Amino acid sequence: MLPIHFHFLKPVHLSYSLRTHFVKLPSFLPLARKFTETSRSEHTPCNRRELHELMSMINHRRPDNTFSENTDLFDILMEVCASMNAIQEAKQTHVHAIITGFDQYAFLQAKVIAMYDRLGLLIDSRMAFNSIRNPKILSWNAIIRAYVCHGNFNEAMRMYHLMAANGVCGDGFTFPLIIRSCSATGSVEECRKVHDDLVQVGLELRLHVANGLIGMYSRLGRMDIAASIFERMPLRDVISWNILMSGYVSNLDCGRALALFERMVSGKLKPNSITWTSLISAHSRCAHYDQALCLFVKMRTLGALLNGEIVAVVLSVCSRLSALNKGKEIHGYVIRGGFEHLMCVNNSLVDMYGTCGVMDDAKAIFQEMGEKDLVTWNAMISCYALVGYCHKAFELFSQLEIEKKKELRPNVVTWSSVINGFASKGNGEKALELFRQMQMAGIEPNSVTMATMLSVLADLAALDHGKEIHGHLVKGLHCSNPLLGNGLIHLYTKCGSLEYGCMVFNRMTNKDIVSWNSMIAGYGMHGYGIEALCLFDRMFQAGLSPDHLTFVAVLSACSRSGLVKEGHELFDRMTNEFKLKPWLEHYACMVDLLGRAGFLVEARDFVKNMPLEPNPCIWGALLHSCRIHKNVTMAEEIAQHLFELEPDTTGSYMLLSNIYASCGRWEESAKVRILSKTKGLKKEAGQSWIEVKKKVYMFKAGFDSQPGLDEVYAILEDLTQKMGAVGYVPDNTPVVDKEEKEINSLWP
Repeated sequence: MLPIHFHFLKPVHLSYSLRTHFVKLPSFLPLARKFTETSRSEHTPCNRRELHELMSMINHRRPDNTFSENTDLFDILMEVCASMNAIQEAKQTHVHAIITGFDQYAFLQAKVIAMYDRLGLLIDSRMAFNSIRNPKILSWNAIIRAYVCHGNFNEAMRMYHLMAANGVCGDGFTFPLIIRSCSATGSVEECRKVHDDLVQVGLELRLHVANGLIGMYSRLGRMDIAASIFERMPLRDVISWNILMSGYVSNLDCGRALALFERMVSGKLKPNSITWTSLISAHSRCAHYDQALCLFVKMRTLGALLNGEIVAVVLSVCSRLSALNKGKEIHGYVIRGGFEHLMCVNNSLVDMYGTCGVMDDAKAIFQEMGEKDLVTWNAMISCYALVGYCHKAFELFSQLEIEKKKELRPNVVTWSSVINGFASKGNGEKALELFRQMQMAGIEPNSVTMATMLSVLADLAALDHGKEIHGHLVKGLHCSNPLLGNGLIHLYTKCGSLEYGCMVFNRMTNKDIVSWNSMIAGYGMHGYGIEALCLFDRMFQAGLSPDHLTFVAVLSACSRSGLVKEGHELFDRMTNEFKLKPWLEHYACMVDLLGRAGFLVEARDFVKNMPLEPNPCIWGALLHSCRIHKNVTMAEEIAQHLFELEPDTTGSYMLLSNIYASCGRWEESAKVRILSKTKGLKKEAGQSWIEVKKKVYMFKAGFDSQPGLDEVYAILEDLTQKMGAVGYVPDNTPVVDKEEKEINSLWP
């Protein structure tokens, strides 16, 4: 052996005697080839001793060995060195090739580059390439492949351009590698140049090259070009169909994906597991869950074999549909098919049972899993949070936090699931506390986390905290995300900062229907009905069609601003022009609109003529209007409907009692309150809160011992005097006088 590093050798200076020094004994090539083939077939690399014996054959070659035998020996030896990760032996083999002059042959030059590439020595691959005078296409392909395999696509493209500059034209092995590099870099200009080169050399429609082009254009979203190439291909294989179908899937075009599948089947070409996986996944990603299940049934009918990926996708579909029985049926396939050991399948089972509310089964599968990844933990935690078991979700989350494995530390999905769980249960304070802990842990929140927190802060009226998150979004350049922009609009308008809400809305470049709805609702909430109507017209002019929630927002705005005529016109346009069938919420808005304006009889008739059964919200809106206009007779009639629908709700009794009191009918007021007392109903104390210097203070009616209350009352008294000085006369009805206080004493 010669422990000489090849970087210091110059082949042109080697003497003939040195090159022939090793050519002495009989050829061991047949033995070497047999040895290597046996090693490959058994997938068992030889040990170091056997490798060294193989290397000794280089020193014992006969002079009459053919060129093919000599090159085959080096080829075999380099293959074994690469498969064994034998770096030192690989370099020694390269040295022998240099010394004996065989490194001048294009085949072995490419083999050396590929050997270093497989050993992970990309720099050595490049140095070996640089030592070649006038590299042939084999060497260019080898170095380009090395860069592609290591993910260095930009350098692969640079080598391709350098190859073209040296007058070497790419072949059928070069272009699939370059196409893959173009796809990875996402450069449309580069892709077009490579495509033009393919057309010039006549390789555009060669099977493997064309398949690569279809995949490249699919990743760029240019499905029109991808389909054109597919149609012009003289020969297609299953891979061709699958790549185009996957392109439609990636671009969420289920219709064309399904049409291509039907065409594939009608052409007597049998879909494989990749075909079915792509097609079912496409419909799942497009939320066409029923169609995805139908395709799965069709797949089973045609006798196609299941694999773990398809099973996992179908289980996720069952989860989205809450189709528990179908999910259990798929679970049977899992058991019979032997897929229980696959983590992705078990994760999908946990998610399916948890989403369907069968937490015992989800927990059982979770606990039986021998090995769990972070997806497993996140699925279980998310399911607990989804069904409202926030404390169990937090308990599992805490258990995950103390896991010793670094890869199982909670990530942004884990934190977001727990935060969202508490937020959805109305425990905004806990959600805010966890969000702070998440920041301290160094976990960067994603758009879902931020959207959840904006909603929480809007409910808490924590404007300062909301502005803090807004600043974080600006720094992170996330304000272009419509989800977050909509959350900011909702936060500012609900916290009374309409000006900031308008600013966010006007700066949004990608407004969706939710953006317009949120801003219209914000105007309505603040009593700007005319502005809400103008924004509604602007939305329509911008090319967006209003949906049901748009009309809820704009009708509510009309109601708060007393725009009766405009509200009527909008309600008619909703059904006649936009063909939207009104919901109960729309009827409730119309009742509130008419009732607030004093058209109580019209409002009552409107309710009676509704095609839908009125719910408590509609009767409650009408009863509230009776209070505003002190119409006791109608209030008594309306209250009876509410007592029948919600006999155990305190609000209806209190509202009717206050209507009697506002009209001075204290005896009737007392009877209503006594009636509610006999039913065991208790009125929840009113409460409010305010944020001062990033601290939230909550005030509850009847609790006079709260800290700082004397100062609050002093400020209220001062405000009352100032309002009186400018001519404001407060509405003190119903007045709580001595007689009413006696009635209130009857209240529990």
